[in-house]
Amino acid sequence: MELEMSENQLTISEIAPFLRGLTFDGEKGKIVVFSEKILDATAAEAVGGMSVELTAPDRSQAFERLAAVFSAFGPAHPKVVACRPLGSFIIADSYDAARAVQLSVEKGAGLPNPETQTGGRASPVSGGAAFTVADRSRVVQGKVSVVTGGAQGFGEEIVRHLASAGSLVFIADLNLAGAGSLADTLNREHGRSCAFPVGVDISNEDSVRAMVDHVVATVGGIDLFVSNAGVLKAGSVKDFDAKDFEFVTKVNYSGYFLCVKWVSQIMALQNRPSGAYFSDILQINSKSGLEGSNKNGAYAGSKFGGIGLTQSFALELIADNVKVNSICPGNFFDGPLWSDPDRGLFVQYLRTGKVPGAKSVEDVKRYYEGRVPMGRGCTGTDVIKAIYYVIEQKYETGQAIPVTGGQVMLS
Repeated sequence: MELEMSENQLTISEIAPFLRGLTFDGEKGKIVVFSEKILDATAAEAVGGMSVELTAPDRSQAFERLAAVFSAFGPAHPKVVACRPLGSFIIADSYDAARAVQLSVEKGAGLPNPETQTGGRASPVSGGAAFTVADRSRVVQGKVSVVTGGAQGFGEEIVRHLASAGSLVFIADLNLAGAGSLADTLNREHGRSCAFPVGVDISNEDSVRAMVDHVVATVGGIDLFVSNAGVLKAGSVKDFDAKDFEFVTKVNYSGYFLCVKWVSQIMALQNRPSGAYFSDILQINSKSGLEGSNKNGAYAGSKFGGIGLTQSFALELIADNVKVNSICPGNFFDGPLWSDPDRGLFVQYLRTGKVPGAKSVEDVKRYYEGRVPMGRGCTGTDVIKAIYYVIEQKYETGQAIPVTGGQVMLS
């Protein structure tokens, strides 16, 4: 449906996160699903909803109008908000519950029985095995998370943990096929809609904005953004190609900036109604962001710069209750960067003789594990524990937290 929108009328990407803020319930964000078809007040009211006209002299007053009408509706949060002339927004605790209301009304099949739907109160997990997680991981239950570079490596590990903990996760990656395959697997394993693929090139601003718009149009907002996507190209400064240096910087440094630029706007809208809606932006940095890396200046430089961005963003965005922190893992030896049988660093270092006396990939791996005081590489589990801590800790922002097994210690 084509809509003629005046400059004073709010868009889907503005209304949906604002509605999440209006329905803010403790630590947990709601899921908001947009529908073009539920436009009349009767349909909205039939499911305990309301209808509102958003035309206003200016954009700020349009927000105020929506908040005022919503407040006058009473303490019971409506399941459907019909915003003329744009469309309607279905609000629930889970994506599947919101979609059940939407599809029932759109198909004219009558409204779902509230006794059999999760509605606005039940657990976001339905179907599948019993849901049990450690206490700390509950900080992401029912929240919307986005993980860039989520189709492989550290990103995949983070995605899997978040889905298991009850989060609704968007797997944002250049490798859209890989992201889709992982999402399908997780949705089957958990018996619910818990993962969605979305394509993105974080070094391209139009692509980043499209990713954010897609997430908001699908579920209404973002509670946790994990900026994980990154690249590594190593070499001596004496002959390192300037194009490779620019590529690493564009992805690792500028890409982080672009993601925060667009995600922070959504998070600010969620916080606007209550002033108590905390969100988190986490950059997966590296131990190379805490100390120099021999013949790896482009990567280390981009990571050092990323911590500077984290500290600067944290100072600004805390006014919107957005916490910004960096996690600095040690080497993920089991990931493709190190362990790929053809192009991994273990194979490369064996071929070039970088580790004296090494006769096999295992020799090279043992050498690098021996450089870690705790005797092993970093894992996805190590990183996710740090992520849960940072989210749970409300009195910390702008930090760079090492997860290196003692290889890098802050002074």
